[in-house]
Amino acid sequence: MEETRREADLAEVLEVAAEAGHILLENGAEISRVEDIMSRIASHFGVDSGSFFVLSNGIFTTGSVDKVRQDGGQAQTYANVEFIPIRGIQLSKVIAVNRLSYDIAYGVCSLEQARERLRIIREAPPKPNWEQILGSALGAAGFCAVFGGGWMDCAASFVVGALLYLFILLVSSRYLSKIVGGVSNALLATFLCLLFSRIGFGDSLSNMIIGSIMPLIPGVPFVNGVRDLANSDYIAGLTRLTDAMLGFVNIALGVAFSFLLDGWLFGGMIVLEGMSINPETAGLVVQTLAAFVGTLAFADLFGVPRAQYITAGITGAVGWCLYLVLVRLAGVSPVVAIILSSVLICILARVAAIAQKCPAQVFLLCGIFPLVPGAGIFWCTYYLVSGQLAESLTTGFGAVKAAVAIVLGIIVAMELPQRIFSGKRPKPEQDIH
Repeated sequence: MEETRREADLAEVLEVAAEAGHILLENGAEISRVEDIMSRIASHFGVDSGSFFVLSNGIFTTGSVDKVRQDGGQAQTYANVEFIPIRGIQLSKVIAVNRLSYDIAYGVCSLEQARERLRIIREAPPKPNWEQILGSALGAAGFCAVFGGGWMDCAASFVVGALLYLFILLVSSRYLSKIVGGVSNALLATFLCLLFSRIGFGDSLSNMIIGSIMPLIPGVPFVNGVRDLANSDYIAGLTRLTDAMLGFVNIALGVAFSFLLDGWLFGGMIVLEGMSINPETAGLVVQTLAAFVGTLAFADLFGVPRAQYITAGITGAVGWCLYLVLVRLAGVSPVVAIILSSVLICILARVAAIAQKCPAQVFLLCGIFPLVPGAGIFWCTYYLVSGQLAESLTTGFGAVKAAVAIVLGIIVAMELPQRIFSGKRPKPEQDIH
C-alpha cells in the first residue's frame, strides 16, 4: 500500500513539474529557467531524483522514488515526453509560474494548490485584441521615429501597424503556416507603406517600412537563443537562433516581394536615395521618448503585465539614449556603442527584476529592441532587389555586426555576479536570472 501511494505521489509531482515547464516553454521562457523551476518543484516534494531534459520545443521528464525497492524488485520510475510548439509569447504566464515555484519552495503552496494555480495560469486569456492592435500601432510609430522618420511617417506607420496586427489576428495566426504567415505579414506591411507613399501619406518610405515591420522582428527567439548559448544549452540556443534567422528571412522575402509587386503594378520600382534622418524627430529628447513608447508597446505585444510596462519602457529608452550619446557626442563606433548599450540594458533589467520581483527576461526582451538592426535588414533587402549588390552586402554585414554586438553585450552583462545587484539571496517571489 505504501509503495502504491509513493508511486502515485511520484507521478503527481512530476506531472505538476512538467505542466509548469510546459507553460513556461510555450510562452517564451529560456531553457535554463524551465529546467530550474521544474527541478525546484520536484525537489520540494521529495522527488530529488527527478531529472528533466528540455529542448526548444519539447520536455523529457523522468524520475524515480528509490533506486531499488526494499524487496529487491525493480525501481519505481516515471517517464513522459511532450512536444511543445511555441504559439505565442505571454510573459505574464512566465512571471506567474516563476512566482508559483517559489511559493512551493518556501512551503506556502501544496501540490493540489499548485495544480489548480497552474490550471488558472494556463487558461488565462491573452491581452484583448484591441490592446494588441494598439500596441503594434504604437510600436510601429515609435520605432519609425527612432530610425529617423518624421511625424507624418510615424502617422503612416501607426496606421500600417494597426492594420498589420489586425491581419495577424484574423488571418495569419489562424490559417497560415509560420513561414507563409511571416512572409505574408511583411509583404502586407511593406505594400501598405508603398501605397501610402504613392498617395502622399508620409515623407520617407524607407522609415515608414522600417517602423512598420518592427512588430515582426523575432526578438524573443533571438534573445533567448543568446541566453541559452551563454548557459551552455547549445542545442536549444542554436535552434532558437535558427528560428530567429528564419524570421528575419521571412521579413526580407516579404519586403522583396512587395517591391517587386509594386514595380509590376506601377511600371517601375520606387527609387530610394538611402537612409534619411528627419530633423523633426532627431533630437535626443524626442528619440528617448520614441524609444520609450516603442519599447512599452512591445511589452504589450509580449503579454507583459501592465504593472511592468513603465519599467520596460524606461529600460529601452535609457539604453537607446546611451547609444545616441556615445555615437553622436562621444564619437564611439556604432558597434561599440551597441555593446555598451546592451550591457546597460541587461544591468537595468537585472536591477528592475529585483525591484519588480519578476524575471529579468521581461525587461531584457523588450528593452533590447531599439538596438535591433531593423534598418539594416530593410536596406540589405532593398539593395538586393534593386540590383545594388555591393550596397546590399555592406548593409547586410552592418546588420550582422550589430546583431553580434548585441550578443556580446548580453553575454557580458549576464556573467556579472548576482550579488552585485541584490547583495543577498532572492526572496520567495523573486528570480532575477
